[in-house]
Amino acid sequence: MSKWLTIAGMGEDGWDGLSARARHAIEQADAIVGSTRLLAFLPKLPAELHEWPQPFSAVVDRIRPLRGRRTVILATGDPLNYGVARKLMEFIPFAEMDIIPHLSAFALAAARMGWSLPDCDTLTLHGRAAAHVEPFIQPGARLLVLTADRTTIPEVARRLVARGFGKSAVTVLENMGGPRERLSAFIADIPPQTEHSDLNTLAIDCVASPGARIFSRIAGLPDDAFVHDGQLTKREVRAATLAALSPAPDQLLWDVGAGCGSISVEWMRAARGAEAIAFEHHPERLGMIAANADALGTPRLRAIPGEAPASYAGQPAPDAVFIGGGIWIPGVFEQSWAALKPGGRIVANVVTI
Repeated sequence: MSKWLTIAGMGEDGWDGLSARARHAIEQADAIVGSTRLLAFLPKLPAELHEWPQPFSAVVDRIRPLRGRRTVILATGDPLNYGVARKLMEFIPFAEMDIIPHLSAFALAAARMGWSLPDCDTLTLHGRAAAHVEPFIQPGARLLVLTADRTTIPEVARRLVARGFGKSAVTVLENMGGPRERLSAFIADIPPQTEHSDLNTLAIDCVASPGARIFSRIAGLPDDAFVHDGQLTKREVRAATLAALSPAPDQLLWDVGAGCGSISVEWMRAARGAEAIAFEHHPERLGMIAANADALGTPRLRAIPGEAPASYAGQPAPDAVFIGGGIWIPGVFEQSWAALKPGGRIVANVVTI
């Protein structure tokens, strides 16, 4: 099928800021899908206008009936930079679409700050827990952060202060590229007194105070970085274990007998998009896993209660398995091996007395 779908990025400068190519696609469209905010930027056009549905799962039902008609989806900024295009490609082949990017919020923020974009860490907290910022809080780091709304601002500041980075400079860049653009700044441990727009991006210049808790993304966090009851893979052994597990982007770890979740947390911190499932039958340790996931920036870590291997049922196949306890239990090793994807790794730690 020919390219019937165009995903066009749009900024706060609206219709005037679009390229000739994007305008042509919109003018020729039979149907246009976008948020209320973006649709309001358009001039009067003959195309059908469809408001972006909520929740996102409803998008499938909205877009599929339009297949084969000339359709434009309006997206904010760059549709492939934490934008909607990636999700749409889960059910629409890329061969059927054309993507026209606009300036991303990251590009605009870097230009406003005078920061070299490759020297910044870029991340999104839009639709994600604020805990995701934790691994990026490092001395001297410059962070560009997409937010969920104005409530993200004090939450990020709170986390900076809790880690000992309270002297970090936080700049709030609101409605960039449009007539309502505004820039304001504050120091993390001095809360701002002004209200902010929900459409904002944060630029954070991280400054570590004496005594700051500095957690490298290299495996082997200090033992006191974790909440635990002594059931913890110790620092040196944990570093060697992670090296053997070989974290890779988007891969899944099963952490069997997870204890406080230290192996799962470090696995997820080590590679982009890495996921982990922690299997743990002690109820109090499940709470420790959740606390460590929040404090150390891995809120996607899933904890499965119950006894292994029965608790394996229904879980997606892992790329790697760590057996931190219970390897002697019948079926724990055998079912882990059977579930493992081709080319996967199993690492088991044991204690000799």
